[in-house]
Amino acid sequence: MRQALMVGDFSRVTHLSVKTLRHYHQVGLLHPAEVDPDTGYRYYTPDQIPTAQVIRRLRDLDMPITDVKAVLATPDVATRSALIATHLDRLESELARTRSAVDSLRNLLRRPAAAPVEHRTVPACPAMGISTVVDRADLLAWWQGAWAELRAAVQAQDLNPAGPGGGLYADEIFQDDRGRATVFVPVEGHVRPIGRVEALVVPAAELAVITHRGSLADADLTYGELGAYTARHEIGIAGPLREYYLRDARDTPEASQWITEIGWPIFRADDDHETGP
Repeated sequence: MRQALMVGDFSRVTHLSVKTLRHYHQVGLLHPAEVDPDTGYRYYTPDQIPTAQVIRRLRDLDMPITDVKAVLATPDVATRSALIATHLDRLESELARTRSAVDSLRNLLRRPAAAPVEHRTVPACPAMGISTVVDRADLLAWWQGAWAELRAAVQAQDLNPAGPGGGLYADEIFQDDRGRATVFVPVEGHVRPIGRVEALVVPAAELAVITHRGSLADADLTYGELGAYTARHEIGIAGPLREYYLRDARDTPEASQWITEIGWPIFRADDDHETGP
């Protein structure tokens, strides 16, 4: 065979190890141009070098072998580019998740001392709200959409908020990974139900309340502090957890500046006014 390169030479040229070239042959990704039937030696041609270079770069980007095969088998440039772009988008999403996880871990490691806890009696109030059963994995995405829709509906109906908006989250969301979630804005005036938006009454509650500062992606840390507090004092009861959004994305794009009050339902005697860690 003319201009044949033995596997060792081809390895040096392409920076793909002999072991890797053997694997690519076995899985059908890069076949040698010829295999000696007597010795089993594999030979490649210079024409295969560009293909090997493309394979190495795609694999360096963690593209699955099946996807690399699809790219190599596609003669159309636009289709080939679309396959690569889809993989790059997937990598960027994974990178964003990794960065978020790293930031969350750093926040945990430099977590300040626990915030104070306040006992609060919250009266019932009429409100405009959106309520549905949601999977826990989808809760944050659902909240972002529902909260933006609700705030827009309050403005569109020219209603005056009677207090900070908030959310109610059933125990089942956390215990069973699926349950009812509600976002609401207390309002003065008549609510016209439109689409997902409805009139509702936020029930009265006795709450242990703690303030969370920053992105809701790290709210589990503050929930942990509040849950530990109610457990130590043996005052926690069943019922939806509650959040009040005092400052959010509509007030500032800086997530570190957001302020959320988190409320845990509690049993509270008439003379119980304790506040503290």
